[in-house]
Amino acid sequence: MAIQSVGVIGAGQMGNGIAHVFALAGFDVLLSDVSREALDKAISLIDRNIERQVSKGRISSEDKQSALARIKTTLNLPDLGQTDLVIEAATERESVKQAIFEDLQPHLQPHTILTSNTSSISITRLASRTDRPEKFMGFHFMNPVPVMQLVELIRGIATDEATYKALHEVVGKLGKTAASAEDFPAFIVNRILMPMINEAVYTLYEGVGNVRSIDESMKLGANHPMGPLELADFIGLDTCLAIMNVLHDGLADTKYRPCPLLTKYVEAGWLGRKSGRGFYDYRGETPVPTR
Repeated sequence: MAIQSVGVIGAGQMGNGIAHVFALAGFDVLLSDVSREALDKAISLIDRNIERQVSKGRISSEDKQSALARIKTTLNLPDLGQTDLVIEAATERESVKQAIFEDLQPHLQPHTILTSNTSSISITRLASRTDRPEKFMGFHFMNPVPVMQLVELIRGIATDEATYKALHEVVGKLGKTAASAEDFPAFIVNRILMPMINEAVYTLYEGVGNVRSIDESMKLGANHPMGPLELADFIGLDTCLAIMNVLHDGLADTKYRPCPLLTKYVEAGWLGRKSGRGFYDYRGETPVPTR
């Protein structure tokens, strides 16, 4: 089946990026959220981000206008039932995702493929709560979506080959690269990345180095573009903690135990860039380490 229309659930950081790349690639996009303010903010951000691509000569002004014209918004979740592909990009809480799929299910077309952009939750378990586990997959984009070239494709135990092939083809049309991952906690990228970030927090917690020395060491000593603590702030410390808990609970290995300092920062509401403070304080002109 040729996928032409795409429904995106959630107009936040991931959802607006996903809508952006699909619209630019020629797909019709219906973006849904529970908040009109969030939808308006997302469209404004997509406009600015695509304009940045125009200013760099990567696309034309005509491409921009065509892409924006292909994005529609709705507050009514059932409207997405008429699309060929649904991508859920809501909050990283399983109960929220399950409720969304439950509400959407009665309105879906028989051929509609369901996917989740979850970074760590079991695809098999999410799929089992729907009427089409064979047409359900993990479709994990990296942040920021317009920039990052990788998409993880995660098959649940029931996912059929036709669904996998259809999504693999879609990734190609987006100009991105697909990495196939098995349905185990945190998949590939976060299975490797999050323990590294967690270890950096332990290094801070145990006083081996301060924030700046840890980040500078990994940037200059391992040639990483961002230090692990800076990256944690960019991702969101609550998201990092949630993924570490999924790893710890799902694999029952003490090496995945979240650092108590990471937990403490989340308890304080210091979640990184989005809250103004994390391992760095972003409230001034330049970020300042908080430890």
